[in-house]
Amino acid sequence: IKLYHNILQVNMNHQWQEIDQEIQKGLIQTLLVKMFKKRFRYKTKTTFNIELYHNFTKKIHLMTPKTKTHPVLEESFHRVNQNHFHKLIEQPNLVWGTASKTKLACYNFHNDTITVSTIFQNTQAEILDYLIYHELLHKKQKFKYKRGRTYFHTKKFRQAESLFPNQKSIERKINSIIRKCRTPRKQSLFKTIFRNL
Repeated sequence: IKLYHNILQVNMNHQWQEIDQEIQKGLIQTLLVKMFKKRFRYKTKTTFNIELYHNFTKKIHLMTPKTKTHPVLEESFHRVNQNHFHKLIEQPNLVWGTASKTKLACYNFHNDTITVSTIFQNTQAEILDYLIYHELLHKKQKFKYKRGRTYFHTKKFRQAESLFPNQKSIERKINSIIRKCRTPRKQSLFKTIFRNL
């Protein structure tokens, strides 16, 4: 969505042609609220269409084909699903992303996909399980929409996240992995520059 010279332009994926117009209106209204909220600083009330759109988004995973998986991520999913969700979570698409050090893992509601950064491809099982657990919590708990804002990491989410065994220790290990991924590049760059002087 963009506003250019008083012309509002909304571009949608062609798949949205199949979606009910009332849900499409809800999507557009949600985008408008996000676009104008900072400019006018007003409190928005949820409309019927916004509620319809959010309910649709929360259930879209039921209609999404599960065609992408990776054996390592799938093993992690099954461990986490069994140990923490009593095997009640339907398997999403499970893929490796890029070597991101900021977006470690994410759950996409629209295509029911968990993407994990490749910096964790050779990591300990408990670290990978923790990342998968975090993203499955998003799949299970969805999100909360209030006054024009979408909340993913609610108090309820944080409480559930803290139930993972050794959470603090695992988060320290994750930070260590991130630091190690940054350091070699800087060192190798320094060595290359130093040799060429």
